[in-house]
Amino acid sequence: MTGALPPLALVTGGHRRLGARIAMHLARAGYALAIHGRHDAEPHRFLSECLSETGVPWQGFVADFLQPGAAEALMPAVVAHFGRAPDLLVNSASLFGESDLTNVTAQDLADYHQVNTVAPVLLTQAFAVAERPASHHASVVNILDQRLAQPHGDQLAYTLGKAGLEAFTRIAARTLAPAIRVNAVSPGLTLATYDYTPEQLDRLTRLAPLEVMPSPEDVGEAVLYLARAHSVTGQTIMVDGGAHMRSYERDFLHLEA
Repeated sequence: MTGALPPLALVTGGHRRLGARIAMHLARAGYALAIHGRHDAEPHRFLSECLSETGVPWQGFVADFLQPGAAEALMPAVVAHFGRAPDLLVNSASLFGESDLTNVTAQDLADYHQVNTVAPVLLTQAFAVAERPASHHASVVNILDQRLAQPHGDQLAYTLGKAGLEAFTRIAARTLAPAIRVNAVSPGLTLATYDYTPEQLDRLTRLAPLEVMPSPEDVGEAVLYLARAHSVTGQTIMVDGGAHMRSYERDFLHLEA
């Protein structure tokens, strides 16, 4: 860093849900933030309050990764606003939805691949060529999914997109060393949607080896660790209560009681 400038992180999908929790964790650790959203970049209330409390510099950026050129334009916009390249790139944005082998379409596969694999690859490419002092410890953290360890057939297009990002994590770690470290975090069910009943959540918790569901803070802590772990690259941290060690026939939401 130059002078007293704080480290700068670009968090894609950072204005809502898990991405916002990761951004909040980084803000509390002193990071300035470039917060990306697909249609808007207005931070969720809890993140907005955190940004006010911490006083870290931040700016929102809008980019729909399904649109041609959107991913390629994001990094230059961040550099232009802050006058420097990010020290940390967190590829958290993702497209998620239902599909399986009986109904997945070519368009589904293309869209999920574009958002979950192609956009992170292009952002990492731009991150790698951006100029920064040699003393900076630049790193990329990709957000994957616990299901990749024991894949099932639900959300097929989503899973294939995340599998591409998992492979890219290892490829980029080797390719970009020693200048840039590339790692990943694979969360389990962290922020349940309204689809889950309390009974389902209780049962899923008991199914995990540790009998605990990961919290957003657990995921944020893993991201922060990887951002600071200067001797670690090409690694994936599973933050899932041990769920990756079990095989589930269906997505958590569809498991029978």
